[in-house]
Amino acid sequence: MSQRLSHARRMVIKIGSALLIDKKTGALRQDWLKSLAADIAGMKERGQEIVIVSSGAIALGRSRLGKKGALRLEESQAAAAIGQIDLAHAWSRAMSAHNMTIAQVLLTLGDTEERRRYLNARGTIETLLGLGAIPVINENDTVATTEIRYGDNDRLAARVASMISADCLVLLSDVDGLYRENPAINPDAEHLPEVTEITPAIEAMAAPPPERSETNLGSGGMQTKISAAKIATAAGCHMVIASGKTLAPLSAIETGARTTWFTAQDNPRAARKRWIAGSLSPQGTLTIDAGAAKALQKGNSLLPAGITSSSGGFDRGDAVLVIGPDGEEIARGLSAYPADEAQQIIGLKSSDIETRLGYRGRTAMIHRDDLVLTGSQITTRKEPA
Repeated sequence: MSQRLSHARRMVIKIGSALLIDKKTGALRQDWLKSLAADIAGMKERGQEIVIVSSGAIALGRSRLGKKGALRLEESQAAAAIGQIDLAHAWSRAMSAHNMTIAQVLLTLGDTEERRRYLNARGTIETLLGLGAIPVINENDTVATTEIRYGDNDRLAARVASMISADCLVLLSDVDGLYRENPAINPDAEHLPEVTEITPAIEAMAAPPPERSETNLGSGGMQTKISAAKIATAAGCHMVIASGKTLAPLSAIETGARTTWFTAQDNPRAARKRWIAGSLSPQGTLTIDAGAAKALQKGNSLLPAGITSSSGGFDRGDAVLVIGPDGEEIARGLSAYPADEAQQIIGLKSSDIETRLGYRGRTAMIHRDDLVLTGSQITTRKEPA
């Protein structure tokens, strides 16, 4: 199972506050961060793309402020504003030692749920990865509320993994996996090395999150990790819960450290195609010519030049039907343009889009990664509420 880590094309790694911050001093664990950076550098060298979801801003900020004990919401937001600067600098120093460039990305769960913000976030992260940078994502805690109170970086990491079609999600934690009983209560509790299906029995094993410790460094629990596993595996992404207490924790996973793997039944590409084909309600229609139909059959993207007409009130990112010259559905996909702009560029060469719209948009109306061949036999299922 550990080979899943080394074979992953794109990986999201989530680090909790309790791993980054020393419990007694409130300072960064510099040696631990350096060892993690060395692990990530090795992964980059073998061609893997890495995204980091990092907690720690509030913990660093409270240390700067000299605050102990529970914080009010406004104090948490203020601590995050102060700590975010130190956190970004820490990641930059650690990664630059290996000639790696980081980019700070601040998100909330809403950015992964509201369609337009989701598309913008996805586009930014994809571009950063294409440029060879490592996005370091943290919650935008200065404006978030529920996330601070309940701690959802596990779920945020899973939504990011789903959003960018990652192969693997690593949750580095202070626990080494899932047990049938709480190991803090029963030291002989059975450890589960792999979970192939998240059943009610598996969910019941996730004891309620423990009361926050004196340092209040972390806010997640096993329940949030099970929720993260549901999101990740549904998107075709394997997820592993592993202890991050040791130095070089990613190397430890690869060499057989105790972990729990939640295995996905599909790969990210297949899961995404299935979602496009069967779970989204089309908001419009694009009719294409015979040449474009042949191009799609060969696995190409749908370009504006091959479109003969457009109908419906779809927005950017909405699902649309693709209709062939014979009037039959041949594909479904996510439009890169809203309906009004689609109407303006129908039949145009991609090189003429900027002149017509006044900005440099996407070359394809539907990128091949966002398109699935269906045939007229596919029935429409409404998107769940």
